[in-house]
Amino acid sequence: MFSRIFSRTTAVHAHCDLPCGVYDPAQARIEAESVLAITKKYADSSDEAFRTRAIVIKEQRSELVKHHLWVLWTDYFKAPHFEKYPQLNTLFNEATKLAGAGGTKGSMDPAVAEQLLGKIEEISKIFWETKQA
Repeated sequence: MFSRIFSRTTAVHAHCDLPCGVYDPAQARIEAESVLAITKKYADSSDEAFRTRAIVIKEQRSELVKHHLWVLWTDYFKAPHFEKYPQLNTLFNEATKLAGAGGTKGSMDPAVAEQLLGKIEEISKIFWETKQA
């Protein structure tokens, strides 16, 4: 009994346990739009408490962008997609980096958030083309 109580546990998270088959770049886009809005509100405020909260929330939203992009990259897109769209790996790499510490997670510059949204839009265009096929 004590071994169960004191044993290490590992938290596990998944987009879906089925897999559900429900994928949409809109999840990443919505979080990235939130990041952009936060950077603008941050710039417009002189309230240090507000600005601190804005940074924390923006970093959380940036992490969610990365999560949603990784789910698409690793679960939705398959080898035939990468063959048809050879730029796809580069787009995902650039987008996840733009959501990371060297991008929106580590910057309050709205231009960086806009670059991230641009990459997500490119991914979204390809995603919807694959859904039509």
